[in-house]
Amino acid sequence: MSRLALLGGKPLREKPFPRWPVFGEEEERALIEVLRSGKWGALDGERVKRFQERFAAFQEAKFGVCVVNGTVALEVALRAAGVEPGDEVIVPAYTFIATATACLAVGARPVFADVDPETLQIDPRDASKKVTERTRAIIPVHLGGHPADMDAVGDLARRYNLMVIEDAAQAHGAAWRQRRVGAIGHLGAFSFQSSKNMTAGEGGIVLTNDERLADAAWSIHNVGRVQKGKWYQHERIGWNLRMTEFQAAVLLCQLERMEEMIRLREQNAAALSRLFAELPGVRPVGSDPRATTHAWHLYLFRYDRQAFSGLSKEGFVRALQAEGIPVSPGYVPLNRNRAIRRELAKRFGAGEEAIPPCPEAERAGDEEVLWFPQRVLLGSHRDLADVAEAIDKVRRHAAELVGA
Repeated sequence: MSRLALLGGKPLREKPFPRWPVFGEEEERALIEVLRSGKWGALDGERVKRFQERFAAFQEAKFGVCVVNGTVALEVALRAAGVEPGDEVIVPAYTFIATATACLAVGARPVFADVDPETLQIDPRDASKKVTERTRAIIPVHLGGHPADMDAVGDLARRYNLMVIEDAAQAHGAAWRQRRVGAIGHLGAFSFQSSKNMTAGEGGIVLTNDERLADAAWSIHNVGRVQKGKWYQHERIGWNLRMTEFQAAVLLCQLERMEEMIRLREQNAAALSRLFAELPGVRPVGSDPRATTHAWHLYLFRYDRQAFSGLSKEGFVRALQAEGIPVSPGYVPLNRNRAIRRELAKRFGAGEEAIPPCPEAERAGDEEVLWFPQRVLLGSHRDLADVAEAIDKVRRHAAELVGA
């Protein structure tokens, strides 16, 4: 029986998982065409316009505004929605830090709601307890590519007259009740950063079905200009947040592969879940049957340390990584993030009592939840079998690591 790599044994896997990003001759040709055209910016070229129209249609939205990254997409959406300094925005505690920092960027206070214990999506019941007279918006995050409960979020928003801004940074192609995310709420924000299921290295887009909100987002991202207005006609305060033609050229090619790659990830996620069913101590994070398409940006799963001889989550991650498996320990809950807490205290005088605990998010971050990146789900059945075998190998040798 081979020893763990951390104990001097040979790693189970030395072959890398599938390359990411996926690209081909199409991207090369498109980039060269932009280069030779001399039209490198969105104001001169046509590719940004073409991409935002096609991606909006792909996500079943009427309007799209391309921007420089996903964090800025959230910020532009918040500004377009009318969120101002002093307002409050409800966000889930278990998400990437940008969901909260986008709120801070517009002067608003992020208020943390706990997550559903099964799906890890925002818990609308807990969110409803966080609504105050200053609450202006709620940001459901489609964590890992699994849609949040948009029925309950919509009900909550209508009850309290809140704007709904979907953080769909990880959810390209995801659908709730057969409807693709991003414009189910008032606005949605996507990211095209390097790790995302569609990427141009960086980039983002704001989607909406509301023409008024689309015009506002367009103006904000284009230094306050108005569509069909004069060059120096600045009707609001805005910034140059425009995407380049190079990024749009790549993304147009990436969009052509989306349907095929969604199907591959879905198939491999199902296969990995079948392997997990035979492994003690690990199980996939739950799914809501109303989430009719999961984008599988992340494969999230729960870890039971008791099945691994008491090995800590951190120890499990180190052991699995040493075996050649790219696993992540996941997020630190935002209600516990030091930088966020310091900023809330500085801006709003928010002490310990003003940042309540979020037990499910904290349990996920501290003890239970890990994930594999989406490129693991682009591999072969042999690749997936290696994941399962490595987990079982760590389990069989866990007692040695605990005692080491």
